[in-house]
Amino acid sequence: MTDTAQQSRAYLVGGGIASLAAAVFLIRDAGFAGADIHVLEELPLVGGSMDGRGEPAGYVSRGGRMLEDEAYTCLWNLLETIPTLTDETVSVREEIRAFNAQWPSHAKARLIGKGTEILDASDYGLDARDRLELTRLLVLPEPVIGARRIDDFFSPHFFTTNFWAMWRTTFAFQNWHSAIELRRYFLRFMQEFPRMHTLAGVRRTRLNQYDSIIRPVRAWLEERGVRFEHGVRVMDVDFTTEDDGTRRVRRLHLDRAGQPDTCELTDADYAFLTLGSMTADAAYGSDDRAPELIRDKRDGAWRLWEAIAAKADDFGRPAAFHGNVDEAKWESFTLTMRSPLLVHRIEELSGNLPGTGGLMTFKDSNWLMSVVVPHAPHFEGQPEDVYTLWGYGLFVDNEGDFVGKPMAGATGREILTELLGHLGLSDIEEQIAATTTVIPVMMPYITSQFAPRTTHDRPLVIPRGSVNFAFLGQFTEIPEDVVFTVEYSVRGAMRAVYGLLGLDREIPGIYHALADPKTAFGALKAALG
Repeated sequence: MTDTAQQSRAYLVGGGIASLAAAVFLIRDAGFAGADIHVLEELPLVGGSMDGRGEPAGYVSRGGRMLEDEAYTCLWNLLETIPTLTDETVSVREEIRAFNAQWPSHAKARLIGKGTEILDASDYGLDARDRLELTRLLVLPEPVIGARRIDDFFSPHFFTTNFWAMWRTTFAFQNWHSAIELRRYFLRFMQEFPRMHTLAGVRRTRLNQYDSIIRPVRAWLEERGVRFEHGVRVMDVDFTTEDDGTRRVRRLHLDRAGQPDTCELTDADYAFLTLGSMTADAAYGSDDRAPELIRDKRDGAWRLWEAIAAKADDFGRPAAFHGNVDEAKWESFTLTMRSPLLVHRIEELSGNLPGTGGLMTFKDSNWLMSVVVPHAPHFEGQPEDVYTLWGYGLFVDNEGDFVGKPMAGATGREILTELLGHLGLSDIEEQIAATTTVIPVMMPYITSQFAPRTTHDRPLVIPRGSVNFAFLGQFTEIPEDVVFTVEYSVRGAMRAVYGLLGLDREIPGIYHALADPKTAFGALKAALG
């Protein structure tokens, strides 16, 4: 344990995976005592966007994340440290590896056309012009691309291809999103090009990621005395700048359960501040109620970043990301099924057992609906005779093919009607609905990190001159890495801790498929051949 760590305290603003990872690195690599680490979280649970829980009406997850062996080097580094809750001799990383060896992904119905036709997803459908446009985007430097959109770089045919249907639904891209982010994704996940139609590169956790990752990480931190303070909203941060340009956080302004408070930092203390949130203001619906679309930033994450950004020109521009809800939002839904009927029908259609098929996308759906049936149980304590399905729609303002209204205005039961229509099961809808609960979730900022941006819109993890503070989360700038991944949050946490504490430890490198000749050849053959 270093002398600095012995006399220092760390304040982690936000309880998402970035803060939790930073706390692990502070203890594991910087020698902090757990009791000197404070996690300040507005909500009653930690985990941020990595949620998954049982409601009285049924189970619900807002998102569905797919992990990957090659690209997620920092996440695997973290999870090698953390034991599972069921066996302290097995790490979470080892559990994930064993689970995927037992239940490998190999989708047989990645794309479904009209009339439940299983499309040949191995035919990517790219023509010579599509390949030329893709290659052009790959070779352009980011400053040249700037704040331009994806549809500024591709002709209409590209957006009709199987390649784009699979890529956009795997990663949740819209045509109007940042071309820089798409380029980064192409480079970061080029190894997925040859296996995109089967999703064979996908790695999943044994249970949902809250139960399989967040709960074990929190348990590890609690065993070491980390202090979790819930019901605490950080409203503002006071910074000072010295004559030599060094900058410090001196004070946090808090709201503790409605009461104002402050937290003073000494020269030895550190602050790790999560900026923004892609699941801020998420609203839940039910079988008979559509979820609300919240536009007025009721959660604290965006308001905090706005307060911080006003203090320095290099602290980012939050309005670049939260300024257009209609271009950032989409809606997910979770089915809780107390009968195996629907699961069996999907298994018959797809040819995949639950947990082996990955996303099934209804390519011609007006909502661009995709669904996945996970291996059961998917939630801690889930009964053997209960099954779940997760799905989402990218085009939530379009009228459905079967319910005649936008997804954004549809109840859970109407979303079920739409799904069963695409599966060709409308004739048994009443039978399925009688044992099924649907909980939809509207997320106004879910793809806000993909918004077209300039190089100055996201702040560095450690801004210039900072000696005791760093920024965490999906809205910081990490060169070459890709947002909307758990890896991005964990890598940022590692950079923050190692950089501020001056640790002589190597951060796992960013995987580059093009640096491996065999992988590069396979990727280029799939996309360009």
